[in-house]
Amino acid sequence: MLAREAEMLSKRPRFSQQECCSRFLQFASLPFIEKKFCEDCQILLLPAEHSAHSAHRTTTVTAAQLRRPSILLRPLDNKKSNAQYLFTDRSAHFLLDTLAGLGYKKVLCVGTPRLQELIKLRNLEPMKSLLLDIDFRYAQFYSQDEFCHYNMFNHHFFGGEASRAVLDGFLSEADGEQVVMVADPPFGGLVKPLANSFSLISQTWRKLRNSGDSNIDIPIIWIFPYFFEPRILECLPALTMLDYQVDYDNHPLYKHGKTGRRQSPVRLFTNILPKHIVLPREEGYRFCSMCQRYVCSLNKHCTKCNLCPSKDGREWKHCSACGKCVKPSWSHCTSCGRCALPDHPCRQADGGNGCFSCGSLEHRQKACPLRDMQRKNSFGPKAKSLGKKASHYLAKPGAKKKSGAANGAKKRAAHAL
Repeated sequence: MLAREAEMLSKRPRFSQQECCSRFLQFASLPFIEKKFCEDCQILLLPAEHSAHSAHRTTTVTAAQLRRPSILLRPLDNKKSNAQYLFTDRSAHFLLDTLAGLGYKKVLCVGTPRLQELIKLRNLEPMKSLLLDIDFRYAQFYSQDEFCHYNMFNHHFFGGEASRAVLDGFLSEADGEQVVMVADPPFGGLVKPLANSFSLISQTWRKLRNSGDSNIDIPIIWIFPYFFEPRILECLPALTMLDYQVDYDNHPLYKHGKTGRRQSPVRLFTNILPKHIVLPREEGYRFCSMCQRYVCSLNKHCTKCNLCPSKDGREWKHCSACGKCVKPSWSHCTSCGRCALPDHPCRQADGGNGCFSCGSLEHRQKACPLRDMQRKNSFGPKAKSLGKKASHYLAKPGAKKKSGAANGAKKRAAHAL
């Protein structure tokens, strides 16, 4: 319990938002040699705190690093709750150029610290930004009007009503300042809670407009992998997926310039009219006059489907039997009545019989004995013995499992001998 409490305390902010702002002003006025950052504690140090952190790893902070805290801070790595994959400069500049070209004056950055930094660095007047993020460390670098400690999975503001008031003030479109929301959630998170939080932000924006039109939503760009498209559209059907591939500095796979299946699967989902978001031609995107949107060069328009069907950046092919376009590596299976990989476990045409894991027609996937074996074999040093037990069980399907009492009696009899 003590270890758990210590861990929870380590995840709480050391200072309030107001204290962070005061500390930053003091820190910025220090001479360069006294501007220290503790890499172990991830905080900016004032001169009086240097001795307390003498045993820690510290580094001197430059003015450029103060303007780019995402480079100074160590990225969080919990994939399901707060994983931080940071935009490359290419993706961040594309997003900002697109938003500026569309005339937006306010950018609500939900989990996008790199975009917030770029807006401040480029100083595009009169563009403003507000960062909502679970990472409270960013409070050290921004004022109370520029950062709110926020959980996008349950729409919780850690600063309470004061933070909600900051959001309300930012969402109000005084003097014709149009607002757009750009969100980049952790990919391991559930879609439905995220969609609910974004809908609540949209409701707040709609109330502040006083337009009376309940069908208008806040302009949004939701950045997420393409294979979540069905779930996203189920929650927010007004969104459209674009072909632009977003890449990240600190992700081993989601990089620009790769081909085939190695391309980044991260896309833009937006309710902004697709034809208004111009994708860069120098990166291989083109405009499809029939779909009225920009697509990647290999995404060929299918006259039978009447759309550009590719989701993953490869050229898809049309299957007449299925009546739709499918991935190039798939082929039509007459037994299954659908397209799949050539080496897929084949089922009967009605799709209701057989096991999808091993191909047997004697049972369904839920009752597959191989499934239990694989699960047991994945548990550490006991995997070998568990595997033997599983194979023994499979070899004698008619044998009854002994109860605990029977096993105990057997052991006592052995000791008696």
